[in-house]
Amino acid sequence: MKIFSTEQIREADSYTITNEPIASTDLMERAATQLYRWVKKKVDKTHNIRIFVGLGNNGGDGLVLARLLLRKSYDVNVYVIRYSEKTSSDFDINYKRLTDLKESVIINLTAKKDLPEIHEDDIVIDAIFGSGLARPVSGFIADVINHLNQSEAVKIAIDVPSGMFADSYSNPKEGAIVRADYTLSIQLPKLAFLMPENDQFVGHWEILDIGLSSEFINKTSTDHFLMQKRDIKPMLKARGKFDHKGTYGHALLIAGGYGKMGAAILASKACLRSGVGLLHTHVPKAAIQIMQTATPETMLSIDRYDNYFSEIPDLSPFDAVGIGPGLSMEHQSQMALKVLIQEYQHPIVFDADALNILSENKTWLAFLPKGSILTPHPKEFERLTGKWSNDFEKLKLLKDFSFKHGVYVVLKGAHTVVCFPDGKFYFNSTGNPGMATAGSGDVLTGLITGLLAQGYSPGIASVLGVFIHGLAGDMAAKKLGYEAMLAGDIIEQIGKAFKK
Repeated sequence: MKIFSTEQIREADSYTITNEPIASTDLMERAATQLYRWVKKKVDKTHNIRIFVGLGNNGGDGLVLARLLLRKSYDVNVYVIRYSEKTSSDFDINYKRLTDLKESVIINLTAKKDLPEIHEDDIVIDAIFGSGLARPVSGFIADVINHLNQSEAVKIAIDVPSGMFADSYSNPKEGAIVRADYTLSIQLPKLAFLMPENDQFVGHWEILDIGLSSEFINKTSTDHFLMQKRDIKPMLKARGKFDHKGTYGHALLIAGGYGKMGAAILASKACLRSGVGLLHTHVPKAAIQIMQTATPETMLSIDRYDNYFSEIPDLSPFDAVGIGPGLSMEHQSQMALKVLIQEYQHPIVFDADALNILSENKTWLAFLPKGSILTPHPKEFERLTGKWSNDFEKLKLLKDFSFKHGVYVVLKGAHTVVCFPDGKFYFNSTGNPGMATAGSGDVLTGLITGLLAQGYSPGIASVLGVFIHGLAGDMAAKKLGYEAMLAGDIIEQIGKAFKK
Protein backbone atom coordinates (compact mmCIF):
# COMPACT_ATOMS: atom_id res chain seq x y z
CA MET A 1 0.00 0.00 0.00
CA LYS A 2 1.32 3.40 -0.96
CA ILE A 3 1.83 6.16 1.58
CA PHE A 4 1.16 9.56 0.01
CA SER A 5 2.17 13.02 1.07
CA THR A 6 -0.45 15.56 2.04
CA GLU A 7 -0.12 17.19 -1.36
CA GLN A 8 -0.61 13.86 -3.15
CA ILE A 9 -3.75 13.12 -1.10
CA ARG A 10 -5.11 16.54 -2.06
CA GLU A 11 -4.38 15.75 -5.71
CA ALA A 12 -6.12 12.36 -5.34
CA ASP A 13 -9.22 14.14 -4.01
CA SER A 14 -9.22 16.58 -6.91
CA TYR A 15 -8.61 13.87 -9.50
CA THR A 16 -11.48 11.78 -8.10
CA ILE A 17 -13.84 14.75 -8.07
CA THR A 18 -12.97 15.61 -11.68
CA ASN A 19 -12.73 12.15 -13.22
CA GLU A 20 -15.28 10.00 -11.40
CA PRO A 21 -16.93 12.55 -11.53
CA ILE A 22 -18.35 13.34 -8.11
CA ALA A 23 -19.22 16.58 -6.33
CA SER A 24 -16.86 17.44 -3.49
CA THR A 25 -19.80 17.46 -1.05
CA ASP A 26 -20.75 13.95 -2.16
CA LEU A 27 -17.16 12.77 -1.66
CA MET A 28 -17.32 14.25 1.85
CA GLU A 29 -20.59 12.39 2.37
CA ARG A 30 -18.89 9.17 1.29
CA ALA A 31 -16.01 9.74 3.71
CA ALA A 32 -18.34 10.54 6.61
CA THR A 33 -20.42 7.46 5.85
CA GLN A 34 -17.32 5.29 6.38
CA LEU A 35 -16.62 7.16 9.61
CA TYR A 36 -20.22 6.62 10.72
CA ARG A 37 -20.03 2.89 10.02
CA TRP A 38 -16.88 2.62 12.12
CA VAL A 39 -18.39 4.58 15.02
CA LYS A 40 -21.62 2.56 14.86
CA LYS A 41 -19.65 -0.68 15.29
CA LYS A 42 -17.63 0.62 18.22
CA VAL A 43 -19.91 3.00 20.15
CA ASP A 44 -23.31 2.23 21.62
CA LYS A 45 -26.04 4.80 22.21
CA THR A 46 -25.44 5.08 25.95
CA HIS A 47 -22.55 7.49 25.29
CA ASN A 48 -22.76 11.19 24.63
CA ILE A 49 -20.75 11.92 21.47
CA ARG A 50 -19.06 15.31 21.43
CA ILE A 51 -17.75 16.35 18.00
CA PHE A 52 -15.31 19.27 17.88
CA VAL A 53 -15.12 20.72 14.39
CA GLY A 54 -12.86 23.23 12.69
CA LEU A 55 -13.87 25.47 9.81
CA GLY A 56 -12.33 23.53 6.92
CA ASN A 57 -13.08 20.24 5.22
CA ASN A 58 -12.03 18.16 8.23
CA GLY A 59 -14.69 20.05 10.15
CA GLY A 60 -17.08 19.35 7.26
CA ASP A 61 -16.45 15.62 7.72
CA GLY A 62 -17.36 16.04 11.39
CA LEU A 63 -20.58 17.85 10.53
CA VAL A 64 -21.70 15.12 8.14
CA LEU A 65 -20.82 12.47 10.72
CA ALA A 66 -22.91 14.33 13.30
CA ARG A 67 -25.92 14.41 10.94
CA LEU A 68 -25.64 10.68 10.20
CA LEU A 69 -25.38 9.82 13.89
CA LEU A 70 -28.31 12.05 14.84
CA ARG A 71 -30.50 10.36 12.25
CA LYS A 72 -29.82 7.08 14.05
CA SER A 73 -30.78 8.60 17.41
CA TYR A 74 -27.29 8.98 18.88
CA ASP A 75 -26.85 11.67 21.52
CA VAL A 76 -24.57 14.17 19.70
CA ASN A 77 -23.32 17.65 20.57
CA VAL A 78 -21.36 19.59 17.94
CA TYR A 79 -18.87 22.27 18.98
CA VAL A 80 -17.78 24.63 16.22
CA ILE A 81 -14.44 26.29 17.02
CA ARG A 82 -14.80 29.81 15.62
CA TYR A 83 -11.13 30.73 15.29
CA SER A 84 -11.66 32.61 12.00
CA GLU A 85 -14.27 34.27 9.82
CA LYS A 86 -13.30 32.04 6.90
CA THR A 87 -14.91 28.65 6.27
CA SER A 88 -14.70 26.18 3.39
CA SER A 89 -17.65 25.96 1.03
CA ASP A 90 -18.23 22.29 1.88
CA PHE A 91 -18.21 23.20 5.58
CA ASP A 92 -20.89 25.82 4.93
CA ILE A 93 -23.10 23.40 2.97
CA ASN A 94 -22.95 20.75 5.67
CA TYR A 95 -23.36 23.25 8.50
CA LYS A 96 -26.64 24.30 6.87
CA ARG A 97 -27.73 20.68 6.44
CA LEU A 98 -27.02 19.98 10.10
CA THR A 99 -28.89 23.05 11.35
CA ASP A 100 -31.92 21.91 9.35
CA LEU A 101 -32.19 18.90 11.66
CA LYS A 102 -34.44 19.85 14.54
CA GLU A 103 -32.61 17.50 16.91
CA SER A 104 -29.18 19.03 16.24
CA VAL A 105 -27.29 20.69 19.11
CA ILE A 106 -24.61 23.09 17.84
CA ILE A 107 -22.50 25.19 20.19
CA ASN A 108 -20.12 27.85 18.88
CA LEU A 109 -16.88 28.19 20.84
CA THR A 110 -15.04 31.50 20.70
CA ALA A 111 -13.10 31.66 23.97
CA LYS A 112 -11.59 29.40 26.59
CA LYS A 113 -14.45 30.15 28.98
CA ASP A 114 -16.89 28.52 26.53
CA LEU A 115 -15.25 25.07 26.73
CA PRO A 116 -17.70 22.38 27.88
CA GLU A 117 -17.22 19.90 30.66
CA ILE A 118 -16.29 16.50 29.24
CA HIS A 119 -17.22 13.37 31.19
CA GLU A 120 -15.23 10.16 31.37
CA ASP A 121 -17.87 8.12 29.52
CA ASP A 122 -18.25 10.67 26.69
CA ILE A 123 -16.84 9.98 23.24
CA VAL A 124 -14.86 12.89 21.82
CA ILE A 125 -14.40 13.13 18.04
CA ASP A 126 -11.66 15.42 16.80
CA ALA A 127 -12.56 17.04 13.46
CA ILE A 128 -10.66 20.28 13.99
CA PHE A 129 -7.80 20.07 11.49
CA GLY A 130 -6.98 17.53 8.80
CA SER A 131 -3.69 16.57 7.21
CA GLY A 132 -3.17 19.97 5.59
CA LEU A 133 -2.05 21.74 8.76
CA ALA A 134 0.84 24.12 7.94
CA ARG A 135 2.00 25.44 11.33
CA PRO A 136 1.92 24.49 15.03
CA VAL A 137 -1.35 25.11 16.86
CA SER A 138 -1.40 27.90 19.42
CA GLY A 139 -3.79 30.34 21.03
CA PHE A 140 -7.47 29.52 21.51
CA ILE A 141 -7.35 26.35 19.39
CA ALA A 142 -4.49 25.08 21.56
CA ASP A 143 -6.70 25.75 24.59
CA VAL A 144 -9.39 23.55 23.04
CA ILE A 145 -6.93 20.74 22.28
CA ASN A 146 -5.40 20.88 25.76
CA HIS A 147 -8.90 20.75 27.23
CA LEU A 148 -9.66 17.60 25.21
CA ASN A 149 -6.38 16.01 26.26
CA GLN A 150 -7.08 16.63 29.94
CA SER A 151 -10.29 14.63 29.77
CA GLU A 152 -10.49 10.90 30.40
CA ALA A 153 -12.95 10.41 27.54
CA VAL A 154 -12.09 8.20 24.57
CA LYS A 155 -10.85 10.42 21.74
CA ILE A 156 -11.25 9.60 18.05
CA ALA A 157 -9.37 11.68 15.47
CA ILE A 158 -10.62 12.03 11.89
CA ASP A 159 -7.78 11.54 9.38
CA VAL A 160 -4.99 12.83 11.68
CA PRO A 161 -4.95 14.07 15.27
CA SER A 162 -5.38 17.83 15.11
CA GLY A 163 -2.08 19.66 15.54
CA MET A 164 0.03 16.82 14.11
CA PHE A 165 1.81 17.15 10.78
CA ALA A 166 1.30 14.22 8.41
CA ASP A 167 4.66 14.44 6.62
CA SER A 168 7.11 16.02 9.05
CA TYR A 169 8.15 16.25 12.68
CA SER A 170 5.51 17.49 15.12
CA ASN A 171 7.09 19.11 18.17
CA PRO A 172 4.61 19.07 21.08
CA LYS A 173 6.63 21.86 22.74
CA GLU A 174 5.81 24.18 19.84
CA GLY A 175 2.11 23.48 19.43
CA ALA A 176 -0.77 21.55 20.95
CA ILE A 177 -1.59 18.11 19.50
CA VAL A 178 -4.63 15.95 20.21
CA ARG A 179 -3.72 12.73 21.99
CA ALA A 180 -6.14 10.38 20.26
CA ASP A 181 -7.01 6.87 21.33
CA TYR A 182 -8.07 6.06 17.75
CA THR A 183 -7.21 7.70 14.44
CA LEU A 184 -9.30 6.98 11.36
CA SER A 185 -7.11 7.71 8.34
CA ILE A 186 -8.93 8.53 5.12
CA GLN A 187 -7.99 6.19 2.22
CA LEU A 188 -4.25 5.81 2.93
CA PRO A 189 -1.96 5.87 5.98
CA LYS A 190 0.12 8.93 6.83
CA LEU A 191 3.89 8.68 7.16
CA ALA A 192 3.72 10.27 10.60
CA PHE A 193 1.69 7.31 11.91
CA LEU A 194 4.74 5.08 11.49
CA MET A 195 7.07 7.20 13.61
CA PRO A 196 7.51 5.94 17.21
CA GLU A 197 7.45 9.49 18.55
CA ASN A 198 3.86 9.96 17.32
CA ASP A 199 2.32 6.90 18.96
CA GLN A 200 1.31 9.08 21.92
CA PHE A 201 -0.88 11.15 19.57
CA VAL A 202 -2.14 8.63 17.03
CA GLY A 203 -3.10 5.72 19.27
CA HIS A 204 -4.60 2.79 17.36
CA TRP A 205 -5.06 3.77 13.74
CA GLU A 206 -7.16 2.29 10.96
CA ILE A 207 -7.62 3.10 7.28
CA LEU A 208 -11.05 3.86 5.87
CA ASP A 209 -11.39 3.39 2.11
CA ILE A 210 -13.54 6.16 0.64
CA GLY A 211 -13.05 5.18 -3.00
CA LEU A 212 -10.48 7.74 -4.15
CA SER A 213 -9.46 7.09 -7.74
CA SER A 214 -7.53 3.82 -8.02
CA GLU A 215 -6.21 5.06 -11.36
CA PHE A 216 -4.60 8.06 -9.69
CA ILE A 217 -3.25 5.96 -6.82
CA ASN A 218 -1.75 3.35 -9.16
CA LYS A 219 -0.02 5.85 -11.43
CA THR A 220 1.31 8.16 -8.72
CA SER A 221 4.80 7.34 -7.46
CA THR A 222 6.01 7.47 -3.88
CA ASP A 223 9.04 6.40 -1.87
CA HIS A 224 7.00 5.13 1.09
CA PHE A 225 4.99 1.92 1.32
CA LEU A 226 3.12 -0.02 4.00
CA MET A 227 3.49 -3.71 3.23
CA GLN A 228 0.34 -5.79 3.59
CA LYS A 229 -0.61 -9.37 2.77
CA ARG A 230 -1.74 -8.47 -0.75
CA ASP A 231 1.68 -6.89 -1.41
CA ILE A 232 3.63 -9.81 0.03
CA LYS A 233 1.78 -12.79 -1.41
CA PRO A 234 2.99 -12.32 -5.02
CA MET A 235 6.59 -12.32 -3.80
CA LEU A 236 6.47 -15.96 -2.69
CA LYS A 237 8.00 -18.43 -5.13
CA ALA A 238 6.02 -21.54 -6.02
CA ARG A 239 7.71 -24.92 -5.44
CA GLY A 240 8.02 -27.39 -8.27
CA LYS A 241 7.22 -31.09 -8.09
CA PHE A 242 10.75 -32.14 -9.04
CA ASP A 243 12.61 -29.57 -6.94
CA HIS A 244 15.14 -30.89 -4.43
CA LYS A 245 17.16 -29.49 -1.55
CA GLY A 246 19.78 -28.18 -3.94
CA THR A 247 17.10 -26.06 -5.58
CA TYR A 248 16.55 -24.05 -2.43
CA GLY A 249 20.05 -22.93 -1.69
CA HIS A 250 22.80 -23.50 0.84
CA ALA A 251 23.06 -20.97 3.66
CA LEU A 252 25.88 -20.29 6.09
CA LEU A 253 25.24 -18.75 9.49
CA ILE A 254 28.16 -17.58 11.62
CA ALA A 255 26.77 -17.32 15.11
CA GLY A 256 27.16 -18.21 18.76
CA GLY A 257 29.77 -17.72 21.42
CA TYR A 258 30.44 -18.52 25.04
CA GLY A 259 27.17 -18.16 26.94
CA LYS A 260 25.24 -17.20 23.79
CA MET A 261 24.76 -20.42 21.86
CA GLY A 262 21.02 -19.95 22.15
CA ALA A 263 21.31 -17.21 19.52
CA ALA A 264 22.90 -19.63 17.07
CA ILE A 265 20.19 -22.22 17.76
CA LEU A 266 17.37 -19.72 17.22
CA ALA A 267 18.87 -18.30 14.04
CA SER A 268 19.52 -21.80 12.69
CA LYS A 269 16.02 -23.07 13.39
CA ALA A 270 14.47 -19.99 11.79
CA CYS A 271 16.72 -20.32 8.75
CA LEU A 272 15.63 -23.91 8.29
CA ARG A 273 11.97 -22.89 8.63
CA SER A 274 12.47 -20.36 5.82
CA GLY A 275 12.51 -23.17 3.30
CA VAL A 276 16.26 -23.21 2.68
CA GLY A 277 17.59 -26.46 1.23
CA LEU A 278 20.79 -26.76 3.28
CA LEU A 279 22.24 -24.94 6.25
CA HIS A 280 25.69 -24.88 7.75
CA THR A 281 26.21 -22.97 10.99
CA HIS A 282 29.75 -22.00 11.92
CA VAL A 283 30.16 -22.24 15.70
CA PRO A 284 32.95 -22.40 18.30
CA LYS A 285 34.34 -25.87 18.93
CA ALA A 286 32.71 -26.23 22.35
CA ALA A 287 29.24 -25.87 20.80
CA ILE A 288 29.21 -29.06 18.75
CA GLN A 289 27.13 -31.16 21.13
CA ILE A 290 24.78 -28.29 21.96
CA MET A 291 24.01 -27.59 18.31
CA GLN A 292 23.63 -31.16 17.16
CA THR A 293 21.27 -31.87 20.02
CA ALA A 294 19.18 -28.71 19.63
CA THR A 295 18.96 -28.58 15.84
CA PRO A 296 19.96 -31.87 14.21
CA GLU A 297 18.96 -30.65 10.75
CA THR A 298 21.81 -28.11 10.86
CA MET A 299 25.24 -29.09 9.55
CA LEU A 300 28.15 -27.60 11.44
CA SER A 301 31.29 -25.73 10.49
CA ILE A 302 33.62 -25.85 13.48
CA ASP A 303 35.92 -23.02 14.54
CA ARG A 304 39.38 -23.84 15.91
CA TYR A 305 38.63 -21.90 19.11
CA ASP A 306 36.40 -23.29 21.83
CA ASN A 307 34.43 -20.18 22.74
CA TYR A 308 34.35 -17.65 19.91
CA PHE A 309 34.48 -17.09 16.15
CA SER A 310 37.97 -16.62 14.69
CA GLU A 311 38.01 -17.95 11.12
CA ILE A 312 35.79 -18.37 8.10
CA PRO A 313 35.25 -21.68 6.32
CA ASP A 314 35.53 -22.21 2.56
CA LEU A 315 32.82 -19.89 1.25
CA SER A 316 32.41 -21.40 -2.21
CA PRO A 317 29.47 -23.74 -1.40
CA PHE A 318 27.24 -21.04 0.07
CA ASP A 319 24.51 -19.02 -1.64
CA ALA A 320 24.10 -16.64 1.30
CA VAL A 321 25.87 -15.81 4.55
CA GLY A 322 24.42 -14.36 7.75
CA ILE A 323 26.62 -13.32 10.64
CA GLY A 324 26.26 -11.86 14.11
CA PRO A 325 23.79 -13.55 16.49
CA GLY A 326 25.53 -14.31 19.78
CA LEU A 327 28.96 -13.73 18.24
CA SER A 328 31.38 -11.70 20.38
CA MET A 329 33.64 -8.67 20.06
CA GLU A 330 36.93 -10.57 20.37
CA HIS A 331 39.80 -9.21 18.29
CA GLN A 332 40.01 -12.49 16.36
CA SER A 333 36.30 -12.26 15.63
CA GLN A 334 36.72 -8.76 14.26
CA MET A 335 39.60 -9.81 12.02
CA ALA A 336 37.65 -12.83 10.77
CA LEU A 337 34.69 -10.59 9.91
CA LYS A 338 37.06 -8.35 7.93
CA VAL A 339 38.24 -11.38 5.95
CA LEU A 340 34.64 -12.40 5.28
CA ILE A 341 33.88 -8.93 3.88
CA GLN A 342 36.95 -9.10 1.68
CA GLU A 343 36.43 -12.61 0.36
CA TYR A 344 32.68 -13.11 -0.03
CA GLN A 345 31.42 -11.52 -3.23
CA HIS A 346 27.68 -11.82 -2.57
CA PRO A 347 25.33 -9.99 -0.16
CA ILE A 348 25.86 -10.75 3.52
CA VAL A 349 23.30 -10.40 6.33
CA PHE A 350 24.82 -8.50 9.28
CA ASP A 351 23.21 -8.53 12.73
CA ALA A 352 23.99 -8.04 16.41
CA ASP A 353 27.75 -8.17 17.19
CA ALA A 354 28.60 -8.10 13.48
CA LEU A 355 26.97 -4.64 13.44
CA ASN A 356 28.78 -3.65 16.61
CA ILE A 357 32.09 -4.65 15.04
CA LEU A 358 31.28 -2.54 11.98
CA SER A 359 30.44 0.38 14.29
CA GLU A 360 33.94 0.18 15.74
CA ASN A 361 35.54 -0.19 12.28
CA LYS A 362 33.51 2.19 10.13
CA THR A 363 36.06 2.31 7.33
CA TRP A 364 35.04 -1.28 6.55
CA LEU A 365 31.56 -0.11 5.58
CA ALA A 366 32.87 1.06 2.22
CA PHE A 367 33.89 -2.51 1.39
CA LEU A 368 30.62 -4.29 2.24
CA PRO A 369 29.38 -6.41 -0.67
CA LYS A 370 26.76 -4.43 -2.56
CA GLY A 371 23.26 -5.48 -1.68
CA SER A 372 24.19 -6.65 1.80
CA ILE A 373 21.49 -6.51 4.48
CA LEU A 374 21.99 -4.88 7.87
CA THR A 375 19.40 -5.58 10.58
CA PRO A 376 20.02 -3.12 13.44
CA HIS A 377 17.74 -2.18 16.27
CA PRO A 378 17.69 1.61 16.90
CA LYS A 379 20.66 1.61 19.30
CA GLU A 380 22.80 -0.41 16.89
CA PHE A 381 21.82 1.95 14.08
CA GLU A 382 22.78 4.92 16.25
CA ARG A 383 26.23 3.40 16.74
CA LEU A 384 26.60 3.18 12.96
CA THR A 385 25.34 6.65 12.05
CA GLY A 386 25.20 8.89 15.12
CA LYS A 387 22.27 10.37 17.03
CA TRP A 388 19.11 11.96 15.66
CA SER A 389 16.78 14.51 17.21
CA ASN A 390 13.49 13.07 15.88
CA ASP A 391 12.22 10.12 13.87
CA PHE A 392 11.98 11.99 10.58
CA GLU A 393 15.65 12.88 10.95
CA LYS A 394 16.32 9.20 11.63
CA LEU A 395 14.66 8.31 8.31
CA LYS A 396 16.96 10.79 6.55
CA LEU A 397 20.01 9.16 8.17
CA LEU A 398 18.68 5.76 7.14
CA LYS A 399 18.22 6.84 3.53
CA ASP A 400 21.66 8.44 3.33
CA PHE A 401 23.40 5.43 4.89
CA SER A 402 21.66 2.92 2.63
CA PHE A 403 22.46 4.94 -0.50
CA LYS A 404 26.06 5.67 0.46
CA HIS A 405 26.98 2.04 1.11
CA GLY A 406 24.65 0.35 -1.38
CA VAL A 407 23.04 -1.77 1.33
CA TYR A 408 19.55 -2.66 2.54
CA VAL A 409 18.87 -1.65 6.13
CA VAL A 410 16.20 -3.38 8.22
CA LEU A 411 15.60 -0.98 11.11
CA LYS A 412 13.77 -3.07 13.69
CA GLY A 413 10.91 -1.99 15.92
CA ALA A 414 7.16 -1.46 15.63
CA HIS A 415 6.49 -1.09 11.89
CA THR A 416 10.03 -2.30 11.10
CA VAL A 417 11.20 -0.39 8.04
CA VAL A 418 13.36 -1.73 5.22
CA CYS A 419 15.27 1.00 3.41
CA PHE A 420 16.48 0.22 -0.11
CA PRO A 421 19.61 1.81 -1.61
CA ASP A 422 17.37 3.68 -4.08
CA GLY A 423 15.76 5.59 -1.20
CA LYS A 424 12.48 3.69 -0.97
CA PHE A 425 11.07 2.74 2.44
CA TYR A 426 8.95 -0.34 3.09
CA PHE A 427 7.19 -0.30 6.46
CA ASN A 428 5.87 -3.54 7.94
CA SER A 429 2.26 -4.04 9.02
CA THR A 430 2.74 -7.22 11.10
CA GLY A 431 4.24 -7.74 14.53
CA ASN A 432 3.37 -6.84 18.12
CA PRO A 433 4.90 -5.84 21.48
CA GLY A 434 5.25 -9.49 22.52
CA MET A 435 8.12 -9.76 20.05
CA ALA A 436 10.19 -7.41 22.21
CA THR A 437 11.96 -10.39 23.72
CA ALA A 438 15.47 -11.82 23.68
CA GLY A 439 16.24 -13.78 20.52
CA SER A 440 13.55 -12.29 18.32
CA GLY A 441 16.18 -10.54 16.21
CA ASP A 442 18.17 -13.78 15.86
CA VAL A 443 15.06 -15.41 14.42
CA LEU A 444 14.73 -12.62 11.86
CA THR A 445 18.38 -12.94 10.85
CA GLY A 446 18.01 -16.66 10.23
CA LEU A 447 14.80 -16.15 8.28
CA ILE A 448 16.23 -13.46 5.99
CA THR A 449 19.45 -15.44 5.42
CA GLY A 450 17.43 -18.51 4.42
CA LEU A 451 15.33 -16.51 1.96
CA LEU A 452 18.43 -14.91 0.48
CA ALA A 453 19.99 -18.34 -0.04
CA GLN A 454 16.88 -19.45 -1.96
CA GLY A 455 17.49 -16.83 -4.61
CA TYR A 456 15.23 -14.05 -3.40
CA SER A 457 16.74 -10.64 -4.09
CA PRO A 458 18.11 -8.82 -1.02
CA GLY A 459 15.18 -6.38 -1.06
CA ILE A 460 12.50 -9.04 -1.31
CA ALA A 461 14.28 -11.31 1.19
CA SER A 462 14.27 -8.41 3.66
CA VAL A 463 10.67 -7.30 3.15
CA LEU A 464 9.31 -10.85 2.99
CA GLY A 465 11.37 -11.96 5.98
CA VAL A 466 10.20 -9.04 8.11
CA PHE A 467 6.55 -9.63 7.18
CA ILE A 468 6.63 -13.40 7.83
CA HIS A 469 8.54 -12.83 11.09
CA GLY A 470 5.89 -10.35 12.28
CA LEU A 471 3.01 -12.53 11.13
CA ALA A 472 4.44 -15.53 12.99
CA GLY A 473 4.78 -13.26 16.03
CA ASP A 474 1.14 -12.23 15.71
CA MET A 475 0.09 -15.88 15.64
CA ALA A 476 2.23 -16.64 18.69
CA ALA A 477 0.72 -13.66 20.53
CA LYS A 478 -2.78 -14.82 19.73
CA LYS A 479 -1.94 -18.16 21.30
CA LEU A 480 0.13 -17.02 24.29
CA GLY A 481 -0.39 -13.29 24.86
CA TYR A 482 2.33 -10.66 24.74
CA GLU A 483 3.91 -11.25 28.13
CA ALA A 484 4.60 -14.97 27.81
CA MET A 485 5.99 -15.00 24.27
CA LEU A 486 9.48 -16.34 23.61
CA ALA A 487 11.55 -16.12 20.45
CA GLY A 488 11.15 -19.87 20.00
CA ASP A 489 7.37 -19.38 19.86
CA ILE A 490 7.85 -17.20 16.78
CA ILE A 491 9.81 -19.99 15.08
CA GLU A 492 7.02 -22.47 15.80
CA GLN A 493 4.55 -20.26 13.91
CA ILE A 494 6.68 -19.57 10.81
CA GLY A 495 5.13 -22.46 8.91
CA LYS A 496 1.60 -21.26 9.62
CA ALA A 497 2.61 -17.75 8.61
CA PHE A 498 3.82 -19.02 5.22
CA LYS A 499 0.56 -20.95 4.78
CA LYS A 500 -1.54 -17.91 5.62
